[in-house]
Amino acid sequence: MKKSARCPHCGAEIGKYRNPFPTADVVIHDPDRGIVLVRRGHEPLGMALPGGFVEEGESVEQAAVREMREETGLDVELAGILGVYSAPGRDPRFHTMTVTFVGKVADPDALCAGDDAADASFYPLDALPEPLCFDHARAVEHFRQYLAGQRPLLPCCEPVPSPA
Repeated sequence: MKKSARCPHCGAEIGKYRNPFPTADVVIHDPDRGIVLVRRGHEPLGMALPGGFVEEGESVEQAAVREMREETGLDVELAGILGVYSAPGRDPRFHTMTVTFVGKVADPDALCAGDDAADASFYPLDALPEPLCFDHARAVEHFRQYLAGQRPLLPCCEPVPSPA
């Protein structure tokens, strides 16, 4: 959305685009351990799926893989897209839209908190801490539907090289 303002010095109209910030989240699932949640180290504080902002020059798939390494220490293989979440109030700081993926990891024991995460742990799906930040409870419910065969995953659009 384009907003306009006037320059206080010359009076010229200045246009500024105010669009949602793109992010990528991943539901990392291990059948024996549950899903990975992080305790956020920055506002808004609380428990959340790991994820973060897409950087300039990155696809959402690349951002998802990078953010998982940064926040959880895990090299994730994306299985598909769970959903896109974009409600204007989903993030109390500003309008964001996220692509949420489902991911698998070869070495779940490598899990460790990093970057913006104060802690990272696996939680059984039937014993998740509440509440989850943002609209992540909705994404987790959609993930449960996927596990039950009631919701498909969409294919990823961009190939992401396997972690070296």
